[in-house]
Parts: sequence; C-alpha cells; structure tokens
Amino acid sequence: MASIVSINISGKKGVIKQPVDEARLQADFGIAGDAHAGRWHRQISLLSVSSIEKMRALGAGDLPPGIFAENITVEGLDVATLPIGATLQLGECVVEVTQIGKECHRHCEIYKKVGNCVMPKEGIFAVVHKGGVIHPGDAIKVL
Repeated sequence: MASIVSINISGKKGVIKQPVDEARLQADFGIAGDAHAGRWHRQISLLSVSSIEKMRALGAGDLPPGIFAENITVEGLDVATLPIGATLQLGECVVEVTQIGKECHRHCEIYKKVGNCVMPKEGIFAVVHKGGVIHPGDAIKVL
C-alpha cells in the first residue's frame, strides 16, 4: 500500500523543506504555510522514497525527507511513472498531477556532490482539487 512518509514545508523558496506532523491542503492553492503554494500548476510536489534511495546509492549520503524540496515524500508508489492528469487521493484530499520533473536552473549541493539529482526528472507536481488535513502514514490511492 502506498503511503505518505513525510510532509515537508518551508516558508521561503530555494531552501530545504522541514518535516511537519500534519499539513492542511487547500483546494486550488496548495499547502498552507508553504512558500510554493499559490494559484498555479505546481501547488505541491511529490517524490518517491525509491528516487531518494537512488541518490543514496550514488554516494549522496544521508538524505532526510524534504532535502529535494519535495512537499510529500511517498513510499510504495513510484510517482515518476504517473501520467499527467492522474488523480491521487492523499488521506482525505484529492490532487491531480500537472507536471513531471522540472528544469533545474541552478544545481543543488547534491548535484554538485554526485553529479545527479532526482527531482528534475522524478519529482512530480500537482494541484489540489479537494483540501483537508494530511499526516505521515496516510494512505495514497491512484483514482
């Protein structure tokens, strides 16, 4: 079963996100209190634990949740394989995948250390259709 491993937010862009015990997803906005929330197509970001493990295998060292600036760290589902338009239920919330990967404008410290980074290719972005509160451990279902 797929589930949320960690929920990560930051008050400003360009920094590592920090884990929180819960988050409120707001419809058509994103995560309350996160710098990337807003009325656009990348309201939240998701990254699979399997992607993070690839970086560990390359020698990137200890990589805590949020280090790739992902809002939601996922286990049991390779989010990079989801198509644009896929709908997910995260606990009581519903989100729709709008983008897979992103352009990396300036290489992060992980890229500089191991010559690669997974977020630009394997991270996904979504908009929130149905809001609510999510917690680590909540189930994720592909609808």
